[in-house]
Amino acid sequence: MAAVVVPLFVMMLAIVSGTAVADPDLLQDVCVADLTSGVKVNGFTCKDGANITATDFFFDGLAKPGLTNNSMGSLVTAANVQKIPGLNTLGVSLSRIDYAPGGLNPPHTHPRATEMVFVLDGQLDVGFITTSNVLISKTINKGEIFVFPRGLVHFQKNNGKVPAAVIAAFNSQLPGTQSIATTLFAASPPVPDNVLTKAFQVGTKEVDKIKSRLAPKK
Repeated sequence: MAAVVVPLFVMMLAIVSGTAVADPDLLQDVCVADLTSGVKVNGFTCKDGANITATDFFFDGLAKPGLTNNSMGSLVTAANVQKIPGLNTLGVSLSRIDYAPGGLNPPHTHPRATEMVFVLDGQLDVGFITTSNVLISKTINKGEIFVFPRGLVHFQKNNGKVPAAVIAAFNSQLPGTQSIATTLFAASPPVPDNVLTKAFQVGTKEVDKIKSRLAPKK
């Protein structure tokens, strides 16, 4: 009997221990991010409740179109936990993306979130690539929605003659963004040329040209 009870007790202890490690739900009404704290956690530490104000939950940065006079002809304005501390632990955020005629939000990924875009104005050609290397793409218009699954490479392109804009929603307070070209050709320290030339099947001169164009402006 004892031989049966001991393994059963060990199994129950493992289950209880596994479920008691963390509670995914909030244990208080809010946990406003203390962006000045030096404490490093998976997220941000909580502000003292006595110091919370309405400003911690407010942001007006998406109200107006962003300037798109850059090489890509697009601008992303984020409304994440870094702009709205009250989003800390809530698992949601937004962005506004503006596109000039011909503007592109270049291929990129969000490692921590699925993205849903709602077209405010204009028309966009959008798409994502699956891990089987299949392109899923569509033209979307004002009032329509498209979803980009978490972690998959995706893009938006304004092929119209007028500006376009979307509101993007994420199921993360800080989804993160990795632009494919910038990540590979403008990393610091740089990705070795022999990696890039072999991966893209091009010469060193082509790699250097791309790197010079993507280098951060000083």
